[in-house]
Amino acid sequence: MISIYDTMSRSLREFVPLEEGKVKMYVCGPTVYNYIHIGNARSVVSFDTIRRYFEYRGYEVTYISNFTDVDDKIIKGAAESQMDTKAFADKFIAAFREDVTKLGVKPATVHPRVIDFMDEIIAFVADLIAKGYAYESGGDVYFRVEKAKDYAKLANKTLEDLELGASGRVDAESALKENPVDFALWKSAKPGEVSWASPWGDGRPGWHIECSVMATELLGDTIDIHGGGADLEFPHHTNEIAQSEAKTGQTFANYWMHNAMLNIDNEKMSKSLGNFVTAHDMLETVDGQVLRFFLATQHYRRPVNYTEKAIHDAETNIKYLKNTYSQPLTGQADDPALDSFIQRFEEAMDDDFNAANGVTVLFDLAKWINSGNYTEVVKTEFARMLAVFGIAFKTEVLDEDIEALIAQRQEARANRDFATADRIRDELAEQGIKLLDTKDGVRWLRD
Repeated sequence: MISIYDTMSRSLREFVPLEEGKVKMYVCGPTVYNYIHIGNARSVVSFDTIRRYFEYRGYEVTYISNFTDVDDKIIKGAAESQMDTKAFADKFIAAFREDVTKLGVKPATVHPRVIDFMDEIIAFVADLIAKGYAYESGGDVYFRVEKAKDYAKLANKTLEDLELGASGRVDAESALKENPVDFALWKSAKPGEVSWASPWGDGRPGWHIECSVMATELLGDTIDIHGGGADLEFPHHTNEIAQSEAKTGQTFANYWMHNAMLNIDNEKMSKSLGNFVTAHDMLETVDGQVLRFFLATQHYRRPVNYTEKAIHDAETNIKYLKNTYSQPLTGQADDPALDSFIQRFEEAMDDDFNAANGVTVLFDLAKWINSGNYTEVVKTEFARMLAVFGIAFKTEVLDEDIEALIAQRQEARANRDFATADRIRDELAEQGIKLLDTKDGVRWLRD
């Protein structure tokens, strides 16, 4: 039984899918005006790990993660780069795909783009106006927040507190609103901006409406899980709930999941502190599988602290797991013990995808394997657990020359020619091959 911490109820709840054996999952993707930063990568890896564990448990997962390719920052960046907005967004979509592939992230079932859903967005907004939940003002369209049931419950806020905080706001947009807390569904275009024709004039969608439309169009009015970073609880996810449920009359998502943020050397990452790092730059010097292991093996709801030591430790751990996986089979194993490792792993991960506890079991299993318990069945289960964390190793095969050297060393040992045996061991060590003489024979690993 998988239990999920649901942000909406602030409680651990048993996962009961809308359809048995299937998971409908929507995770907010990047706004493609720049390379994703390492905090964005943490979110992408966290939800990829969650998806992978559902699949490990036998679920069929439909995983949707969008690209926001219409946005103020995209328009500004495209103008500064003297590119049209689509080409500018295409550049960073390609960079995102490149970066997350290095991190071992599986492609989403669908990566929808906002520009491909413009007709559906306009129809969605028109429906909200017809139902009295939205209104046009000066070419913009706004959502009437006061009509939404339990608005901002997800973020543990009240409408009264929000209205009080916004009561003194004076700007051009506020002058168009009935209530300063109301949010934009459609924005009228400024001269020279990319725009689409609508019943309210040329313009483009507001940020929040995009995800509501793509989620409901691709997954239905109600989905199993909606996820993203904790910074999206308010206003983005809050507004998604308000407009989606106003339109459909249905619960938008049964479970809300949010990952915690990432710090750099115990400080919040920010450009002002000079510690802002993109995943694209980091992957120039840090192996993607190592960075993935660091990000994936800590509980998604706990803040993660990036340090050079943490990356070094992840690299050491990856090497240990790789050596364990790549060694020759022993032909024997204690089946009940293997069953116990599987049970412990699933109990850890069933508990709100507790990767920290899950990886502890993984290392206990590796230690047991290294004590001489390694069969095809064990290797298969080991690989399945590794895959949850996005780790896949190829079994390395020694080339013929090295195999011959190992055979020669064995023959020298049998003839008590220890000088030759030691010389061969040293030659192999120089090639990164470490030999282990065990009661079951010679085993090797790459150092």
